[in-house]
Amino acid sequence: MGLDQNAYSVVQGGQNDGEEEHLADWRKHNRLQGWMQQLWEEKGRPNVPESSSPMGDFNCIPLELDEEDIIRLEQDILDCSLPETHGFFFGGDSYSWTDENEEPFPEGDYWYKDMDLQFVEDAKKSLEQGKKVFYSCWY
Repeated sequence: MGLDQNAYSVVQGGQNDGEEEHLADWRKHNRLQGWMQQLWEEKGRPNVPESSSPMGDFNCIPLELDEEDIIRLEQDILDCSLPETHGFFFGGDSYSWTDENEEPFPEGDYWYKDMDLQFVEDAKKSLEQGKKVFYSCWY
């Protein structure tokens, strides 16, 4: 058990309306989780079902990302300024985790950086195609 995260796009309109397309998967990328949860809070905690806990837990809640969000995420990835985030199922710090057989990452780099930047590019393309982009997590 642990933090599993994914991103996907959804077709809007036409014969494929509602069709989902996979964009990215992460496992225990706690800094990205913290960034997304902060964004969710800023947006007023959207998509929380009425039956959920009164604390408004972000677990299993789809978060729609618009172009401004993606641009902001890209800059925070490049600046290595995703927030340090802790949680019982979130694993070690995304910026300091290394395989025991590898050297530590150089300053300004981290394990998920290439994957994060690929997600940004894929999300931008999806938005340009008129699709909606979502982030979701499960822990």
